[in-house]
Amino acid sequence: MYRVKRQDDVEQNYKLMSYMAKRVLDDDKDIIASLANLSAVINGYMDKINWAGFYVMKDGELVLGPFQGLPACIRIQVGKGVCGAAVAERKTQIVPDVHKFPGHIACDSASNSEIVIPIFKNDEVFGVLDIDSPELNRFGELENKYLSEICNLLERQLILPA
Repeated sequence: MYRVKRQDDVEQNYKLMSYMAKRVLDDDKDIIASLANLSAVINGYMDKINWAGFYVMKDGELVLGPFQGLPACIRIQVGKGVCGAAVAERKTQIVPDVHKFPGHIACDSASNSEIVIPIFKNDEVFGVLDIDSPELNRFGELENKYLSEICNLLERQLILPA
């Protein structure tokens, strides 16, 4: 896979990532397979990250889903940590320094910044896309734009009949 090498290539790389995500979602409608492949696409196309994956709502809490990276927390309560805040507030969380985030859950001590985007199915939170970076201030509006686009593609798949 192509990885960004120069700063001015970042948006083009994200466009390729989004295109590949659409292709992955067009290939199969199984949600676990889709989440697994999406985490691999994101991990392959984004630089300076150390974890990319999904948590899915089950019985009122977030449960670890497909991911790329080191082992992670298995269950997260709504409202706890960055992922739980994204669910409770029903909005994207961009955290420049996770060590300053009240109640941050440290699954990997190398993580310094994080973006978490909620994913909806029938207006209910289905889960979240969670990406961590060892760099401070790694995520901004450009990442939010393209990662939200990927989540929107996934949401459209979730409303299709099986």
